[in-house]
Amino acid sequence: MITEDAILLLKKSSAFSLLDDSLLKHLAGEMLMRYYPRGQTIVHQNGPAPDHLNIVRSGAVKAFVRTNEGEELLVDYRTIGDFFGLLSFVCGDIARDTIVATEDTTCYLLKKETVLGLLRTNAEFCEFCLRSLVTRLVTMTYREIHDRTLLYGGGDKLLFTNILDDLATKNVVTAQENISIKDAAAIMADRKISSLVLLDPDGLPAGMITDRDLRNKVVAKGRDIAGRVGDIMSVTIIKSEARDYCFEALLKMIRYNIHHLLVVEKGELRGILTSHDLMLLQGTSPLSVAREIEDQTTIDGLVPVSKKISKVITILIREGAKASNITRIITEINDRLLKRVLEITESRLGPPPRSYCWIVYGSEGRKEQTFRTDQDNALIYEDPAGDDAEEYFARFADHMKDALARCGFPPCRAGYMASNPQWRKPLGVWKSYFSKWINNPTPEAILQSLIFFDFRPVYGNVLLAEKLRAFLGLEIKNKDLFLAHMAGNAVKNRPPLGFFGNFICEKNGAHQGTFDIKINGLSPIIDAARLSALEKKVYHSSTLERLSELKDLNSTVSPYTGELEQAFEFLLSLRLRHQYRLMQEGREPDNFIDPNGLGTLDKAMLKEAFKLILSVQEATIKKYAALMVR
Repeated sequence: MITEDAILLLKKSSAFSLLDDSLLKHLAGEMLMRYYPRGQTIVHQNGPAPDHLNIVRSGAVKAFVRTNEGEELLVDYRTIGDFFGLLSFVCGDIARDTIVATEDTTCYLLKKETVLGLLRTNAEFCEFCLRSLVTRLVTMTYREIHDRTLLYGGGDKLLFTNILDDLATKNVVTAQENISIKDAAAIMADRKISSLVLLDPDGLPAGMITDRDLRNKVVAKGRDIAGRVGDIMSVTIIKSEARDYCFEALLKMIRYNIHHLLVVEKGELRGILTSHDLMLLQGTSPLSVAREIEDQTTIDGLVPVSKKISKVITILIREGAKASNITRIITEINDRLLKRVLEITESRLGPPPRSYCWIVYGSEGRKEQTFRTDQDNALIYEDPAGDDAEEYFARFADHMKDALARCGFPPCRAGYMASNPQWRKPLGVWKSYFSKWINNPTPEAILQSLIFFDFRPVYGNVLLAEKLRAFLGLEIKNKDLFLAHMAGNAVKNRPPLGFFGNFICEKNGAHQGTFDIKINGLSPIIDAARLSALEKKVYHSSTLERLSELKDLNSTVSPYTGELEQAFEFLLSLRLRHQYRLMQEGREPDNFIDPNGLGTLDKAMLKEAFKLILSVQEATIKKYAALMVR
């Protein structure tokens, strides 16, 4: 019976089906059969080569190689009729990869000597096997080239290239909002769906009901299931356009903490997208990390989740995401984490005596965080000041400082945090700060302005932050002396490019032979965009958003905005890739780039970016030359 079964299997195998029946019968008579339980390692990379060719009779195995960093790189999956072990026969006595049973697997075993004899004597069998090996090796090579291209600045994929119309579930199940809860639940159960779109009398989407609504609003509350389903539906429906990228949907789901998103085209319903769809698309999803954050009720619970954020960055870099898209996703996740820490802290200390707003600034305020950075935050609370407010918010800020440090955000060494009483004040005091800095632009005032004018509200009464933003816009009007001081700062850090187009690097010290891409590359663009945004009352805090709005506003940077956006994207990508490589090597990420380690294309692009920055700085000097203090 084993022989007959083996012959049938060999005939189904592309390689062995080329052999005549008598030879197949002879081979089947030699075969042994072996069972491998799920999870068993059959062959170890760099271990002894197998002495039999394994032909999969049932089940499946995966072949992978493990890098020096311990990462598994998948080579192939082998299923019924496929075989493994041949490469080791041909290339030597060492196993080239690891083979693991991914499910309970049975294999027929054919001796190494028998297989090598077939390769020598049977031309068709030999040609097929060698062609198969070459095809797999070429596929692996191109896959590696593709992955490296993505890692080193190639095109986007997955979330960044798929549009919602391609992913959304079509033929959305709908029902009238006036049916009963029982009938709605029956429809969902019958159609095996987790959400139901409810329509108003005009046939337009009026709301949505989900499994969560049924659990939380009906079962948990003991509600009468004969009641009208429209009374428990979620009325606020978040929508996205069918042509939007899945990346935009991901941001909305994280921002609004939703699981379902309606996809529309010119107002008409096209489909529905779930968080599960996005997680399947991406694998290890930022959305899943955001969900984990939302589920935590203690700081202890948030600590292990926060450690996954750097892993998300790594995955996005390896998927080839644009640097600006990576920073936007990280901003959303970090904001979610920060809000959760604030909610937990507030619940622990009780309701605040004044309405307040928690703001962030620096790279966090500009939505340009890469790998984990220091705490940069402050607190604005409602006027008037009082002992009760100061006492509460002092304890609140201290709790936040400790909680964020536990979640991987170290305290700011310069003390630019809400735990510092100077940066924990009522709105009136913050206005006086801004006014003093603008009207008396000392070096310290300019430094404070550079830090705090990039502020962004994250939690609480956002109106307090918007009032401060509006005050800043009014106060800075016609303050040319202050703007000239800001311009002096914007041209202070020059790109490290010599007269003959050579890179100017550190001549000695720990960073000899490198330059700081943050100080000498990114910061000049950030400073130029901030200066023009203040001139033109552009209220965005993000550098790329500022540049986009300044395009048509006749500012210093307006003629250069398109090129500056590209340069900023490239420099941010270069910084991310550099920090990623350092982390892969087990080193602390920094901003010091060795130009000798860059490829020819990167060097050329870097020089063009630096030349552009120099042009913008010269234009700034020309505009403010009469008042500028450098």
